[in-house]
Amino acid sequence: MAKIHNSIVDLIGNTPLLELSRYAEKHNLPARLIGKVEYFNPVGSIKDRIAWAIIDDAERKGELKPGQLIVDITSGNTGIALAAIAAARGYRAKFYLGDNTSPDKERIIRAFGADVVSVPNSLFLDPSALEQLFARAESENPGSFIANQLGNPVNPQKHYETTGPEIWADTDGQVDFLVGGVGTGGTVSGAGKYLKERNPDLKVIVIEPGESSLPSEDNVYPHEIDGVHKVDGIEAELLPDNYDIAIADEIVPVEADAGYATARELARTEGLLIGSSAGAIVNAATIIAARPENAGKTVVAVLPDTGERYLSVGVFDDPEA
Repeated sequence: MAKIHNSIVDLIGNTPLLELSRYAEKHNLPARLIGKVEYFNPVGSIKDRIAWAIIDDAERKGELKPGQLIVDITSGNTGIALAAIAAARGYRAKFYLGDNTSPDKERIIRAFGADVVSVPNSLFLDPSALEQLFARAESENPGSFIANQLGNPVNPQKHYETTGPEIWADTDGQVDFLVGGVGTGGTVSGAGKYLKERNPDLKVIVIEPGESSLPSEDNVYPHEIDGVHKVDGIEAELLPDNYDIAIADEIVPVEADAGYATARELARTEGLLIGSSAGAIVNAATIIAARPENAGKTVVAVLPDTGERYLSVGVFDDPEA
């Protein structure tokens, strides 16, 4: 029978694992380094998974009505995924984005017919910024459905049900490290929980931006690892609700420029065009894979999105050119 799908949501998940063999050989890595290439999702990122999970859950509960407005705060990828699925299912969408968000991401969100509200990046220097933004979103959009990717529990649950099992199945259970970042915390928390239940010795490695890659009063717009947040030393109440602080076995800081350089290197050694967070995740995974005690082990790095969303912000510009 012909395999013809009825909706883009039917295409979400079952993304491939790719061994980064040429890159690993170049760096003389004693461990296997494997990327989970999430840009194979239909709208181009790992956030397709949670966007559909959130909408599907709300529909099942009767919280979403035909034509209703979906609202959220996003650094881009979840907004893109929500906008696309909203369009496919007849909803309207509106998103609040920091004004440091890649212009490519904003254009894609608008292409799906969603509205965008730009928010100054300086706002996020205030620890209560997200609370303020959610209050603003609710007051400005009465009767809307707030997706709340940061706190909606179906986010990590979706990764527990799909991302983790996919990694386990595709490695035949031979996985020793999972490396990822914390945007909402859903990926490492959900997939990490699943994998640790199957292999209690598995280690979850969480990356975070280095100090010079974080906004400050002196530099509100540094080079950033898009959508990845600092977690070490942050008070629990200021972390995303979907991040399980007990899941991380090690936290590795990565500067944005190092992540950018790794993304450029992967483009030129593996033909793999990935985003800034994916570059930073592979940078940290390289550190783990290079340790002599990890020889022969398998390191899986989650590659959240495509590098096509960062062409206008200099990720792939040669700094020596």
